[in-house]
Amino acid sequence: MKIAMLLSGGVDSSVSLALLKEQAFDVTAFYLKIWLEDELSFLGDCPWQEDLRYVQAVCEQLRVPLEIVSFQDEYNKLIVSYVIGETKAGRTPNPDVLCNKQIKFGAFLDYIGSSFDKVASGHYAQVEKYDTFYALKSAPDQIKDQTYFLSQLSQQQLAKVMFPIGAFDKQMVRVLAEKYDLPNKNRPDSQGICFLGKLKFKEFLAHHLGKNPGDIKEFETEKTIGKQDGFWFHTIGQRQGLKLSGGPWFVVSKDTEKNIVYVSRTYYEKDKKRNSFLVSNINWIPAPQKNEGYFVKMRHGSHRYVCMVMQINEETYKITLDADDQGIATGQFAVFYQGEYCVGGGVICCE
Repeated sequence: MKIAMLLSGGVDSSVSLALLKEQAFDVTAFYLKIWLEDELSFLGDCPWQEDLRYVQAVCEQLRVPLEIVSFQDEYNKLIVSYVIGETKAGRTPNPDVLCNKQIKFGAFLDYIGSSFDKVASGHYAQVEKYDTFYALKSAPDQIKDQTYFLSQLSQQQLAKVMFPIGAFDKQMVRVLAEKYDLPNKNRPDSQGICFLGKLKFKEFLAHHLGKNPGDIKEFETEKTIGKQDGFWFHTIGQRQGLKLSGGPWFVVSKDTEKNIVYVSRTYYEKDKKRNSFLVSNINWIPAPQKNEGYFVKMRHGSHRYVCMVMQINEETYKITLDADDQGIATGQFAVFYQGEYCVGGGVICCE
């Protein structure tokens, strides 16, 4: 079997490559060049250069051929434009979800065509094949589980992907990195965007949207109590980074036309119910358990809610949680589970 392995320079994808090599697959590594020169220049030492050095060192040690493929235009057109458009509209986008669907397992699959049987990556997730469908199963490590970011993949995409470390937890991956003595065995996990390494989301927004000073107002009184650099740096439910005294304060809404961020100290009071929202255009993924109840996540992490899913019309569903969530924001992805299986996700269109 011929495998195309996506490498980012991190320990997860490197261990995945080592496992494939150990199993004697015919594997070629690929580094996707999606960064834009001007986008990263302000950081000083470009993070992609460090990523690529690790990728090259790992491939050299494991004796795996490496190809560097440019997807800069596709990334700019499909991901950057989406993030900027959603953010300017006051919504909360997730570039990693779209990057998996459109770039790693979209444009890249088109690029390799039928030359490879599978595309592998270092995601913490599992794919199971059944008679008529492919199911997306959570990783045992619920903190690292990345099915949230893979919830938009189609059956055609799931049929082509494989995740060599999907059944492991992070501790085991670190043990394997030591076993294989990989050059990046002690490298910290990246907290950046997609393949953009150390580039933080706030830096990404500052580069594309700049700063535009505006007011922070108390929601209940309309009194100006502070300043902010642009509503696009803030999301619903945010507490950190507001730099206000007399708190805690929480972001409750944004006026995108007037560039005003509204905050409140009574965000968690019992009369402020936040347990339902609408989701549109859900990508449903089949699962072996047909009659189990639903769980939902509104962000990456281990926490999920029991929920009821009620179809409103052909495209829209109403989701009701078993508890309040104080960070529900339009534009976020709501991702659904039945037991261990991710059964799809869609975009929150109305809080």
